[in-house]
Amino acid sequence: MNNNFIIKMQIIFFIFLAVFSINHNLIAEEEHEHELHENEEEIVTLSDEQIREFGIVLDTAKPGEIEKQITLPGEIQVNADKLTHITPRISGIVIEVRKNLGDKVAKGEVIAVIESRELADAKAEYLSNMERLALAENNFLREESLREKEISSEKEYFDAKQLYAEAKINFRSSTQKLLALGFSKDYLQGLPNQDDISFTRYEITAPIEGTIIDKHISLGEKVSTETEILTIVDLSELWVDISVYPADLPFIELGDTVIIKVEYDGIGDIKSTITYLSPSVGEKTRTSIARAVVSNNDNKLKPGMFIKAIITISVEKVGLLVPKSALTYINNDTIIFVKDENGFHPESVVTGKENINHTEILSGLSAGQIYVEKGGFILKSELEKEKFGGDGHGH
Repeated sequence: MNNNFIIKMQIIFFIFLAVFSINHNLIAEEEHEHELHENEEEIVTLSDEQIREFGIVLDTAKPGEIEKQITLPGEIQVNADKLTHITPRISGIVIEVRKNLGDKVAKGEVIAVIESRELADAKAEYLSNMERLALAENNFLREESLREKEISSEKEYFDAKQLYAEAKINFRSSTQKLLALGFSKDYLQGLPNQDDISFTRYEITAPIEGTIIDKHISLGEKVSTETEILTIVDLSELWVDISVYPADLPFIELGDTVIIKVEYDGIGDIKSTITYLSPSVGEKTRTSIARAVVSNNDNKLKPGMFIKAIITISVEKVGLLVPKSALTYINNDTIIFVKDENGFHPESVVTGKENINHTEILSGLSAGQIYVEKGGFILKSELEKEKFGGDGHGH
């Protein structure tokens, strides 16, 4: 009886194994067919018009050069070479202020006006010395003529000559004093015809074209030659000061290319070069300064803006190089959409070296294949529509 029971159990076990094997094979075939079906569906077909409409950009896979880069923080600063601090050239009382903080000024434009007794004294001295010079010159010419006729004595001649020389020195001194205050020679020639009011009036003008970024002047205020009343800077060209950590200093040289990314909307990347390297490391920051100069003609850049500076320190050739915009991510896989005669289909790729803009492709893409450089997210969306029964363009 025991033998019969054992035989029956063995028969049942073999029948179970046979059924399990058949079911397993059927399931495997169904899964394989399902995978084949899924792979067949992972193709998106678009017309040329739809490609243009969606803004999809294609490129051919090819070798390239990948730049090794370092990214460093920085800040936009005013160009100290284009900045000027204005102080009056003479003491006086402020009677006009024509410009305010933030105003733009042209070179030579009047910014403020002061009333100055010191200026009146300087002009009076100039006119007085002018008259003395004219008299001394006439007296000398007269004595010179009399001396030639032996009517005047030698002493009288030399006395007149000395007075004439002293008058020329005094006039030259008073002239230089007014020229130093910013007056032109043409202005001085017309000085004898000016009214008394203009004698005390001194106009402060802008020495450069720029923007007023600091102002310390008000009506009725007394100012002197030591009073800094205004600061003007030309903002059409700015400095970008980049903080360089000691470990990165050996890789940065004058003339290196730098891409400046401004962390504000509406401002694109700016390309420049390193024009200055600080010879020391800051005691507090423990960083050195690398500086680039950038144009700001559109006035979008503002001093104080923070930036990221991307500096290229080496270049290496790679077998395949694509822009990062070509990469799409599906189910944690890195995907590039490849175009063939059937349409666009996703290919899983393995990436290698990369920088902020480009990535090396180690496998999954071959040289010569047409791939989607921009717009892969649109094709991904079309695939998802198809999987969920949408009316996308996939087939």
